[in-house]
Amino acid sequence: MNAVPKVSIVIATFNAMVHLPECLASIQRLGRTDLEIVIVDGGSTDGTVEYVRSLEWPHLRWVSEKDKGIYDALNKGARMAKGTWVQFLGSDDRLLEGFSRLADQLSDPDTIYYANSEEWYYGDTKPDYILLGGKFSNYRIAKYPVNHQAIVYPTKIFATHSYNLKYRIFADYALNIQLWGNRQYKKRYVPLYIASYNMNGFSSTMRDMEFRADKPALVRQHLGWLVYWRLELKRWKKKREGDLDW
Repeated sequence: MNAVPKVSIVIATFNAMVHLPECLASIQRLGRTDLEIVIVDGGSTDGTVEYVRSLEWPHLRWVSEKDKGIYDALNKGARMAKGTWVQFLGSDDRLLEGFSRLADQLSDPDTIYYANSEEWYYGDTKPDYILLGGKFSNYRIAKYPVNHQAIVYPTKIFATHSYNLKYRIFADYALNIQLWGNRQYKKRYVPLYIASYNMNGFSSTMRDMEFRADKPALVRQHLGWLVYWRLELKRWKKKREGDLDW
C-alpha cells in the first residue's frame, strides 16, 4: 500500500455480520493498493468485532465503541481517515468496478467528485423512493439528495465540517446542501456507477422530521434566496396537487 492512501473508505457498522463480509469483499475485488478501509463499529455483539480482528489486513484500521448512531460513527471515521479523499459506506453497501475508474480520475483535492449508485434490495419490500443519478445543480440538490455512497469528498473538508447529529437520517443531505453552496469546493459529476446501495437499509423506514423542518432554512442560508424561492414555489405547487410530503 502507498504511504498515503488515495481514498479512505469509511464503513459504519453495528451488528453487521450478515452484510459486512461481502461489503469488504467488494472492496478487495477492486485489487487496488491505494485504498484504506476504516471501520467504525458501534459496539457489536454478533461477532462483527471478532471477524474484523481476524482479518489483519495492513490497509484496514478499525475501532469498536458505543456511539450516538451512524453519523457519529462517520464523523469518527472521517477524523481517522488518512486518505486524500474519503468515501462512506454502510455495511450493507457494495463497491462496484466503476469506483476504481472514478478513483483513477481523482486529481484535484478541492473538488468533490460524485457519480451514481445502483439499487439492490435485501428482502422483498421496496421503499417509496428511488435513487437519482446524474448531475446536481444547486436547485436540484435543494429538491433532492445525492446518494451519499456516490460521493467522494476531499478528506480535508472534515477538518471544518461534520455530520450534524441532530439529523438521524439526512445529516448527509444537510451537509451536502452546505457544500454545494460553498464555492471553495468545485463539484464534478462523473457518469459512472460506483456503489450498490441497499434500498432496505436504515433510512428506508425512518422519517427525519427535524431535517424536514430545517431544510428550507438550510437551503436559504447555503444556496441563496433565488434557489430558496424556487423551492418554495415548487413546494406550493406540489401541495396544491395534494402531495403533502413534498
